[in-house]
Amino acid sequence: MAAGNEKLAWEFVFPEIEGGTLDFRALAGRVLLVVNTASFCGYTHQYEGLRKLHSARSAEGLTVIGVPSQDFNQESPDNKTVKTFCETQFGIDFPLAGVSHVKGPSAAPFYAWVRDAAGWEPRWNFNKVLIGRDGRIAGTFGAGDEPAGAKLTGAVGAALAKPAP
Repeated sequence: MAAGNEKLAWEFVFPEIEGGTLDFRALAGRVLLVVNTASFCGYTHQYEGLRKLHSARSAEGLTVIGVPSQDFNQESPDNKTVKTFCETQFGIDFPLAGVSHVKGPSAAPFYAWVRDAAGWEPRWNFNKVLIGRDGRIAGTFGAGDEPAGAKLTGAVGAALAKPAP
């Protein structure tokens, strides 16, 4: 944990889409782009851009993490269906959490932390949280912020340019 009572992203876990645990401690020192996703949304095409961003910048320290959510009523409720869709339609090879809540009182602990620390929670699918190498929130982005867009790529580049603590 950081100085005082400040939490860092490395303290959180999600269930993995295939079972097991997606433990952010294993990613400490990397830049994370955590995205709440959905298979039946007008922004679902962003999976392709997220896959490309992850592939292009992974060696520099970026990990994209998809968090499928049914909170906006546009996702399959079971993990197997979501995983099959992501792999067959978009070739997703970045980590996927199991279907999780991302807003409200049932939000996964990571999203509750972001809400409390940054005063932000997803308002729709494909909202994005950027975590710096230090485990702190480096930015939040809406669904309209495309993975290849200047706003998001600039923020990712700036986060990657900072050394790990």
